[in-house]
Amino acid sequence: MIVSVFGSAAPLPGQPLYQDALELGRLLGEHGFSVMTGGYCGTMEAVSGGANEAGTNVIGVTCRQIEDYRPTGPNGWVQQVHATDLLSERIELLTSNADAFIALPGGIGTLAEISMVFNKMVISSIPSQVLILVGEGWKQTFETFFNGQAENVNARTRQLPHFAKDPQDAVRILIQLLQENNNG
Repeated sequence: MIVSVFGSAAPLPGQPLYQDALELGRLLGEHGFSVMTGGYCGTMEAVSGGANEAGTNVIGVTCRQIEDYRPTGPNGWVQQVHATDLLSERIELLTSNADAFIALPGGIGTLAEISMVFNKMVISSIPSQVLILVGEGWKQTFETFFNGQAENVNARTRQLPHFAKDPQDAVRILIQLLQENNNG
């Protein structure tokens, strides 16, 4: 099974968010999940490193437009590279080709990835219904959105994202949801 993980490119080794991403990658790998990320730096690098060290497959989805903006290649932990030309193609691969999705704290790019997965789940264009958002920031963001757009977001849609306090909680929720989906 592949878990696509989204998150910020900003965290550096040793910083708390980087360490959380490293732990998430390690936990996913220890549970036998392959990991797919955007393939670059920050939390993408940390998740890739943790997963690789745990002995699982690491997929990176890269993009020429991002490399034009920030000249860099995939991080050294990526084992399989899926190179795209356009950002929209990259987001399409990251949000379509996984069995589950986890988002760590991040910026506008992470929000775009979450929004695309979320919308695909709402319209059932992907089989997965597992979207886990890690950290209080995402919980606050979505509660504000749901409250501000109450007349436009139905109850079923509000139940799609799951919120986790940390990487350990995210993996616990992931395993629970996958077991429920397999038994249901």
